[in-house]
Amino acid sequence: MTRMTTAMDSRGTASPHANLHSHPGTPLDRPVRIAVVGAGARGAAYAGLAAQWPEKAEIAAVADARPTVRARFAARHSIPADRVFTDWRELAAHGRLADAVIVATLDADHLAPARTFAEQGYDILLEKPIAPTEAESTAIGEVAARTGAVIAVCHVMRYTRYTEQLRALLPQIGDIVSVEHLEPVGAYHFAHSFVRGNWRRTDETAFSLLTKSCHDIDWLGHVIGRRVLRTSSFGGLAHFRPENRPAEATDRCLDCPLQNLCPYSATTLYRDGLREGGTKQYFTRVMTAGDLTEEAVTRALAEGPYGRCVYACDNDVADHQVVSLEYEGGVTASFTMTAFTPLENRHTKFFGTRGQLTGDGRHLHLYDFRTERTTTVDTSLDGSSAAEGHAGGDENLIRCFVDALHQGRPELIRSRVEDSVEGHRVVFAAERARLTGTVVTL
Repeated sequence: MTRMTTAMDSRGTASPHANLHSHPGTPLDRPVRIAVVGAGARGAAYAGLAAQWPEKAEIAAVADARPTVRARFAARHSIPADRVFTDWRELAAHGRLADAVIVATLDADHLAPARTFAEQGYDILLEKPIAPTEAESTAIGEVAARTGAVIAVCHVMRYTRYTEQLRALLPQIGDIVSVEHLEPVGAYHFAHSFVRGNWRRTDETAFSLLTKSCHDIDWLGHVIGRRVLRTSSFGGLAHFRPENRPAEATDRCLDCPLQNLCPYSATTLYRDGLREGGTKQYFTRVMTAGDLTEEAVTRALAEGPYGRCVYACDNDVADHQVVSLEYEGGVTASFTMTAFTPLENRHTKFFGTRGQLTGDGRHLHLYDFRTERTTTVDTSLDGSSAAEGHAGGDENLIRCFVDALHQGRPELIRSRVEDSVEGHRVVFAAERARLTGTVVTL
C-alpha cells in the first residue's frame, strides 16, 4: 500500500495528524480520524455515513452537551471515554486529537469552533448555514484563508447525481436566459422546524431564507455559473400567527379537540412517526432525542416545544418568500420558498436560447426547440429530505470529504467555504431587500 508523506503542522514540524495539504496526491496508510462537534441529527447522520468506510474513516472523538445523545453516539462508534467531551472547548483544550472535525452545532455556534479548530490544523466539514450573520460568515471564510484549513460547507445539493447530470445537460439548451426555481418545504416540515423547532426565531438562529434556503441560492449560483449583481425580495409570515388560531384550539395539541382535524397537529405527526419510517420518524427522533416509544412521544407532546399549537408559538420567520436575482450577463432567476406544499422535491426550469430543461429533483426533461422533442433522464435517486439523505447528496458529500482527506485530493470537495460565502452574501442581500422594500446591488 502507498504510504503517506510525513504530515507537518502549521509550524512545519512533524505531526501525527494529516490534513489535505500534508500529503498531496498520496493516500494515507490508515483511516482518516474525524472528531464530531454536535452529535444531533446532522452530526450523527454524517458520522454514520463516514463510518460506512472503516478502511478510510474512523470517528475518533465527540463533543456534545447532552448526556444521553453523547453516550449513545460514543457507544455507536466505540469512542473511548477519554475522547468524549461535553463541549467543543473541552475537546480543543486537549490539543489536536484527529485529522478533521465535523462542526454540526447550532448555527450561532459555528464561528468560535471553526476558528479554533482551523488554527489547530484541522480540516473542517461545517454544517450550513456558515453562520447566522454576514459578518460571521465572512469571518469564517477569512479564517480558512489565513490558516490554510480546508473548510467544506454541507451544501449537499452540489453533490447529488441529479445536479451532476443537470449541469452536463445544460449546454444543450444554449445560453441560459432565465431560471424558475421552487423549494416546496412541506407543511409539516415547516411546522416542525420553523414554527415549533430550533429555526423558528430570527433572534435565536436566523431568518428562514438563510437557515432553509441558502442551499438553493448556493445551488443556483453553482449551476448558472455567474455572479449575482442585484436582488429584490418579497414575503413574510402569513399563516402561523395567533390571529389565525381557531377559537376551540388549546395551547397544546395533546388536549386539543381539533387534534384529529388540524393539518398541523403535533399528535398526528409525531405518533405517525412511531409507526412510519422516513421523514416523520426522523422528526419524531428529533422531538424525543432518539427515544422512539409512545411514552417518550407523549411526554414530549405534553412538556416540550414540539407539542405546541402552531398558532401559539413564539415564531417569527417568514413562511413564504420570493427572491428575484439578476446575474452577470443579464441572466435572471426567480426563487420561491413556501411552507404550503406537500413534502416533495424542488422544481426548476431553465430557459435557454435553444431549449428548456425542467427538473424535479429526480427526472430531467430536455426540450429541443429545433426538433420539438423531449428527452427524459431518470437520475434514479429520489427523496430530497434530510431523512432520505437529500437524494444521495449526504452520502456523496461525506464520500467526497473522506476521499479528499484520505487521498490528499482537495479538488474532490465541491463546496469550499470561499464559494459558499459568496452565496451567503446573496442571501443576506435578498433579506435586506425584503425588509427594506428595495433592490439591493451587490
